[in-house]
Amino acid sequence: MFIVYDLIFLVFILIYLPVYLFKRKFHRGFLARLGFIPKGLVFNRPIWIHAVSVGEAMAMRELISELRRNYPHKNFVISTVTPTGNKIARSLAQKGDFVTYLPFDLSFILRKVIKEIQPCVFIIAETEIWPNLITSFNKFNIPIAILNARISDRSFKGYSIIKSLLKPVLSKVNIFCAQTESDSFKLKALGVFSEKITVTGNMKFDQIPARNLNSAVYKERIGLKRDERLLIAGSTHPGEEEMVLNAYRLLLNYFSDLRLLLVPRHPERADAVRALARNSGFKSEKVSLLNLKAPQNEVFVLDTVGELVSFYSAADIVFVGGSLVKKGGQNILEPASVGKPVIFGPNMHNFRDIAQAFLENRAALEVLNQEGLVVAVSSLLNNNLKVERLVKNALEVISNNQGATKRNIVLISKFIEG
Repeated sequence: MFIVYDLIFLVFILIYLPVYLFKRKFHRGFLARLGFIPKGLVFNRPIWIHAVSVGEAMAMRELISELRRNYPHKNFVISTVTPTGNKIARSLAQKGDFVTYLPFDLSFILRKVIKEIQPCVFIIAETEIWPNLITSFNKFNIPIAILNARISDRSFKGYSIIKSLLKPVLSKVNIFCAQTESDSFKLKALGVFSEKITVTGNMKFDQIPARNLNSAVYKERIGLKRDERLLIAGSTHPGEEEMVLNAYRLLLNYFSDLRLLLVPRHPERADAVRALARNSGFKSEKVSLLNLKAPQNEVFVLDTVGELVSFYSAADIVFVGGSLVKKGGQNILEPASVGKPVIFGPNMHNFRDIAQAFLENRAALEVLNQEGLVVAVSSLLNNNLKVERLVKNALEVISNNQGATKRNIVLISKFIEG
């Protein structure tokens, strides 16, 4: 099986390498994917953490901080697979740590890298099942832990089809720290022994630090006047911005003081989103190009990276995108953590359990479509008491669900200390 897997990846590399050359996409971590590690690095049984997506990397922030406090003598290897994820990983690293792109999932490359680094434990964020990756660490007797483990309904259907191939791979993982009982059930259905699974909760609730953001600074960045209110549509996707702009047009008939900040999930789409707003008849500009002496804009487009939560602090209402279109939603904890009322659409399967907890506790509003968004925003703009209740309930949901990180550390400490 793994020989075939290696051959598939080799073919992929041979095909994609010319694309990298043509587009000049070679980055400083690319050679690490081929097994080349910079000279001069000293490894002393480090803790290796692998997080694929930006969200997964962010969820590891509190874990890394706690591990540093508990094991100050340990350094870290933090691996990702995307440039954006790598940027987040670098923000988590300290002197002596090694941040890298994960080597291509080829057994001969992985074994070379693992032999050189020799980590004390390999931690995978959520449920990234890479057969060669897991098998290679297992061959070196490196304990493997999957933290914040979750399996979406869609993934479960796919995994169930290849259960006979997947079960031997999953058997090599030492421990699964599952988010929910549902995730635990799915893991068992895929052949994981129950004694390897512990339900510890969702670590994303723990990544919410105490924030002292000065909202006035961000209101000033976009020239928001004292008597104006701000609706933020965060992490939006194609097809969703049109719905938000249409809803905003209707809202302006009743709330002429309302302004809109659109934040595309992928910042490289900022020009297209700004053009869409202008073609829809709005005065619009990217935040990085704002000239506050120019005529006032109605629609702003955030085109910078890492500032979304900061701008959330300036909002009166937040709509979280990826949810009116079938993208699975985005993180609603960020706007809720800074005390903002949250609205999202029906497609929240990537954050299903968090969304459900918010709805059950009347801590957020769910809308089905563009018309529902107009109604929801209107109800909040007209009812301060409703806003206060949503915010209060949301902060309670976050507080009541924290602690997964510390529970996970207790379970994996035997690997680090062993």
